[in-house]
Amino acid sequence: MQLHELKKPEGQKGKKRIGRGNASGWGKTATKGHKGQKSRSGGGVRRGFEGGTMPYSRRIPKRGFFNKWKEDICVVNIKYLERFDADTVVDTEALIEAGLYSGKEKMVKIIGKCDLTKALTVKAHKFTSGAKESIEKPGGKIEEINLDQ
Repeated sequence: MQLHELKKPEGQKGKKRIGRGNASGWGKTATKGHKGQKSRSGGGVRRGFEGGTMPYSRRIPKRGFFNKWKEDICVVNIKYLERFDADTVVDTEALIEAGLYSGKEKMVKIIGKCDLTKALTVKAHKFTSGAKESIEKPGGKIEEINLDQ
């Protein structure tokens, strides 16, 4: 293979070298057009600048706020646990399969008070006192899950 036989690989394009004379095709104004803020050295406007008019982000009304202390909890009512068979372990996976929990929230909280007819072992992050009472009454068990696990 000789030096004059070498060819550039297909699909590769050279870097656009602007401002290197008119023969390059990108000389004179170096693709920046004539005059104006964007043609000058260091020119251009910041993101969101709309030519001096009030920006859209400031024009539209603002409403509400983001509560940074809000806990990300999925609340499941105890009456929906009646659909599980007796002596079943009801954990987050079982709740996802049943369509009661999406899996997006960090914690599951069992709430409510009703007469369960089946003994279930329920694993969740939080329970209300009424829910604890309702699960333990027919002989069920409660297991609290720590977030660390």
